[in-house]
Amino acid sequence: MPVSLDSCLIVGGGLCGLLAARELAEAGVEVTVLEQSYSVGGRMATRRSGGAVFDHGAQFFTVRGERFGALVDGWLRAGAAAEWSRGFPKPGESAPDGYPRYRGAEGMASIPRHLATGLDVRPGECVTRVEKEGERWRIFTQTGGEYSSAALLLTPPAPQSLALAQSGGFRLAQSDQRQLAEIAYDPCLALMARLDGDDSPVPQPGGLQIKSEPLDWISDNCLKSISPSTALTIHAGPAYSRDHYEFPEQEIERELISLAEEALKTRFAKRVTETRLQHWPYSWVTHPHPETCFATDSRTPLVFAGDGFGQPKVEGAALSGLAAADLLLQRSHS
Repeated sequence: MPVSLDSCLIVGGGLCGLLAARELAEAGVEVTVLEQSYSVGGRMATRRSGGAVFDHGAQFFTVRGERFGALVDGWLRAGAAAEWSRGFPKPGESAPDGYPRYRGAEGMASIPRHLATGLDVRPGECVTRVEKEGERWRIFTQTGGEYSSAALLLTPPAPQSLALAQSGGFRLAQSDQRQLAEIAYDPCLALMARLDGDDSPVPQPGGLQIKSEPLDWISDNCLKSISPSTALTIHAGPAYSRDHYEFPEQEIERELISLAEEALKTRFAKRVTETRLQHWPYSWVTHPHPETCFATDSRTPLVFAGDGFGQPKVEGAALSGLAAADLLLQRSHS
């Protein structure tokens, strides 16, 4: 028996939530996206500071499947995305692998901003409580907002979504709780460092993929063609990030700059004019859910999605959002 799908509330304005919102809206569903930040994108994040521009979350994305490839082709045509490179050197190597890496046209946040156009997105709405009343969901936010809908899609990292789903009187089945609690993440400490001068310590095309400890990645957003001045993003590895997550920020910043100097085999600490540290608590998915999204057995649809479902990274988040929209639309017609 089909369920009513006149409306859907989506918590989270990252890539997953925005793609689901677009699919549902195009099918005639009334969709509202609640985003706790004042900008969309989640970890597809771009920050401007002191004349420099930093991508400090996701650095790039690749295309593996046809459905995501079709989306990316549309972003390229719309000018929201651009090809960055055909690979990055690793320490001790110089030849790229020839496989396209894409970026947002003016930073990674260009893509979610493009996707949000025409949608009912409510920034600055931090959800504090979820209640199920009859065959409707009621959502309460920190600003005093109240929302009601026939379906609810939660796209934050799984621990946050699990807590939100049970923040009111509603309780998930024990088996559902166990499945969601098994999704695990590693954190990432991301340092943004603005440098004076035009010489970049990072080799062309502007990214050094280390994939080790204590550093995972170093990039220059100027060579990436999104910043007018030299602006480094340094990502610590997951083990370093776990071990140092609560350390004083100045201590972490000094150490990450020193480690980046060692990795790049050049000294640039004296050129640093500004730093900022970003804590990403749910950066790398270490144990994903096997399905691309997860729905409870409730007659009132409740769906969980994000890069913790199916495959990780940007493509995984996109496919999870599309799968969540597909599932909700199928339920409304079956």
